[in-house]
Amino acid sequence: MPAIKTAMYWRRLEDGTIECLLCPRHCKFREHGDVGVCGVRMRLGNELKTLVYGKTSGWAIDPVEKKPLFHFFPGHSTFSLGTIGCNFLCRHCQNWFISQARFKRGSLKPPIRLEDLPPEEIVKLARAHNCISISYTYNEPVVFYEYMLDTAKLARKHGIMNIMVTNGYIEEEPLSELAKYIDAANVDLKGDKRFYKEVCRADPGPEVVMRTIEELHRRGVHVEVTCLIIPGWNDTDEFFRSVAKWVYETFGPDAVPLHFTAFYPAYQMQDRDPTPPQTLIRAREIAMKEFGLHYVYTGNIPWLEGEHTYCPECGRVVIRRYGFYIEEWNLDEHNRCKFCGAQIRITGRYSPNRSWVVFHMLY
Repeated sequence: MPAIKTAMYWRRLEDGTIECLLCPRHCKFREHGDVGVCGVRMRLGNELKTLVYGKTSGWAIDPVEKKPLFHFFPGHSTFSLGTIGCNFLCRHCQNWFISQARFKRGSLKPPIRLEDLPPEEIVKLARAHNCISISYTYNEPVVFYEYMLDTAKLARKHGIMNIMVTNGYIEEEPLSELAKYIDAANVDLKGDKRFYKEVCRADPGPEVVMRTIEELHRRGVHVEVTCLIIPGWNDTDEFFRSVAKWVYETFGPDAVPLHFTAFYPAYQMQDRDPTPPQTLIRAREIAMKEFGLHYVYTGNIPWLEGEHTYCPECGRVVIRRYGFYIEEWNLDEHNRCKFCGAQIRITGRYSPNRSWVVFHMLY
């Protein structure tokens, strides 16, 4: 049975309807047993409940580069966990088995196997595996907000940092509270208005996500942005330019690293080909050469030069990667280029840890 806990951020309207205020969807719950779009918040009586508090669909010890976060304590292992559900309905979801799993109306039976993992146990496991951070990931963490928030508060007390891997679809008030305890975030910026409406089935779209990124950065959270590039949907120079221009004009050349990553056919989008390497190379060149961004990466395709970090002054490779591995580190203890002394904008120090072969997945 799920852990049933009263949800945060909702209100009762004059006609008795419950309105969720966690994300911009503002789902309405008119009757007992109604479930939100996320699939994990249900009306029970006259209250809104979260059904996944203290429940996980799996956890693992991941490299922080997998999130992807390339400029946040590089090399360290992070304790990663997820539940089920999502406030998006993306047709291309890579983790659809958990993200699109939803409780049925009026039923408290989980749609897939879940396991007890209370916040206290998460912190114990993170410490036991020498993880300096906990990552809320795999499915959209906004939908298990209460679970994430309580774990993050406890982790902070034990000197463990918190990372959120998110679609950024959250209202301002809950984001403001959460940001007090989040140290780093990777936020997906998926496409234009049409993309969000037709692929993610969410409206409004990119303006909400960009607001989230701006607010996290304003609150001192280390932020990196990921754009998954899907052929025929968001693989145009126009989109690449719009993202690069916004990042540069909003944050400057080096504060928010940008990742362009490759799509592979999944879930309801099996009819698309994988993203060609040249598409990611072009996106990176536009962002760096036309707009002057310093840290732009390509992902999900190994061996591309976009895996590495280059010194913006001398052009030498200062961090050489292969996939999630750091193969070469050419920075001093102050994150300055060993070749020319230029400061490389990185939060924290290099923290190599290869203990991330551990995983515990239930699906």
